[in-house]
Amino acid sequence: MAVTLVTSVASSSARFHLRSFSSSPSPLSSSFLRFQLPPRFRLALAVTPLYHSSRAMAHTLAQATLGLTQANSIDHPKVTFAAKDVDVTEWKGDILAVGVTEKDMAKDVNSKFQNPILSKLDAHLGGLLADVSSEEDFSGKPGQSTVLRLPGLGSKRVGLIGLGKSASSPSAFQSLGEAVAAAAKASQASSVAVVLASSESNESKLTSASAIASGTVLGLFEDSRYKSESKKPSLKSVDIIGFGTGPELEKKLKYAEDVSYGVIFGRELVNSPANVLTPAVLAEEASNLASMYSDVMTANILNEEQCKELKMGSYLAVAAASANPPRFIHLVYKPSSGPVKTKLALVGKGLTFDSGGYNIKTGPGCLIELMKFDMGGSAAVLGAAKAIGQIKPPGVEVHFIVAACENMISGTGMRPGDVLTASNGKTIEVNNTDAEGRLTLADALVYACNQGVDKVVDLATLTGACIVALGNSMAGIYTPSDELAKEVIAASERSGEKLWRMPMEESYWEMMKSGVADMVNTGGRAGGSITAALFLKQFVDEKVEWMHIDMAGPVWNEKKKAATGFGVATLVEWVQNNSSS
Repeated sequence: MAVTLVTSVASSSARFHLRSFSSSPSPLSSSFLRFQLPPRFRLALAVTPLYHSSRAMAHTLAQATLGLTQANSIDHPKVTFAAKDVDVTEWKGDILAVGVTEKDMAKDVNSKFQNPILSKLDAHLGGLLADVSSEEDFSGKPGQSTVLRLPGLGSKRVGLIGLGKSASSPSAFQSLGEAVAAAAKASQASSVAVVLASSESNESKLTSASAIASGTVLGLFEDSRYKSESKKPSLKSVDIIGFGTGPELEKKLKYAEDVSYGVIFGRELVNSPANVLTPAVLAEEASNLASMYSDVMTANILNEEQCKELKMGSYLAVAAASANPPRFIHLVYKPSSGPVKTKLALVGKGLTFDSGGYNIKTGPGCLIELMKFDMGGSAAVLGAAKAIGQIKPPGVEVHFIVAACENMISGTGMRPGDVLTASNGKTIEVNNTDAEGRLTLADALVYACNQGVDKVVDLATLTGACIVALGNSMAGIYTPSDELAKEVIAASERSGEKLWRMPMEESYWEMMKSGVADMVNTGGRAGGSITAALFLKQFVDEKVEWMHIDMAGPVWNEKKKAATGFGVATLVEWVQNNSSS
């Protein structure tokens, strides 16, 4: 009966972004057995010979159809950005949004704005802007905003958006863009202009305009694929006023747009539930990227047997308990012309769900209900792949690598005390099945180094210890290379994402020694994020510059109950900086 049930659903299909991934029915059908053999033999065959194929058929059962959930098709907001030099009082549209610092809000003894732009606007409004800002106690602090519908200007509404004491970081201008998006959604505006009350240097203007554009696109995005109803944003155009004009600025705005859609793709991957986004579906999404950018990108997806041939015992042990088979994802970006000067690898942890295995996640704070985000590292890598395929940086080859699987519980799963052999020959005693991410990354890092790359960056939602150390808005980075640390930190500062370098304390390796194998996979609670990084280091070629990013904290926004897309922007910026452009 169990065989009949499995066979009957074997042709069900799974969808992600409304793309179908169908499985074929088993040729060994239960109906054939039922009508050709006597009952005694039918029972024996159902229990014994078919047992070995039941796991394969169970894969079909579990593939992204559980709960009959499929993602709705939604259109991402398409906003046109244009740099203009026009008088703010003459601009015509729905909302004129003015970014102001606390200093910009200073007034003279007559309660008039001292800032020239605010003074000019207020003169056309008969002093109403100054009056309202006083009545609402608007002082330009970060997070403050007020939008007024007032006559007297070409725009229907005027908004003041606080930037804090000074606006010097990309994250501040990205927040400005997000506030603009929020105001546009609230008033169903289709056209918006953004201007700063205080002017900036020409170099800063490029960065600021790019961050505003990025914030606007990301602020408009709402992942409603799994809701029965959704509202489409009405914003169509954003004019950037006072930032200059010309091809350089237009290129920056286009770059911001490309990166933002990579971030959105990463968010969608993390937001998707584990009954929809299985390892096979994640691999299909990667293959779709390669097809989309076929002029510069190729895909190689390895199945379980191919991974066995490569002796990936550490990775396959994690996947062994799941009904959903693992998929090892390898995308390669190569520029369509010109020489390659640098080869990079981006490796992302790809646990589409993590139960903890036999060390099952239990109790308050275990976050088992959020373990769909345990593939946040792979989402960052694939989001970066999407953006890089669009931007096409010259002179750099990039390998995007994900060992995708689920960490579940079954009679075929790894047990505490098991000894695993990784693809570089090193042995690992499993003392905690919930420290599975590093086991998958071990073989992924060996594979990455075998591609002949110069530098490797891996990203993973690896340890709760890193959240304890750095909180939810900052990722920890580990690397023996000071030069690589400078590169990636500089990229993060330009992207607005927060990283903090942590120590690679070699003396802590004593905690990772095993009595029966080369190492254990966890070293206890003390310094847990550090010992995890030291573990990963054992699988990196000494000739390759390597960095590990523990992004367990910033992968998820608890307030919004949604993925952040963390890591995409920094990775793209780092790749761009290693290119010859």
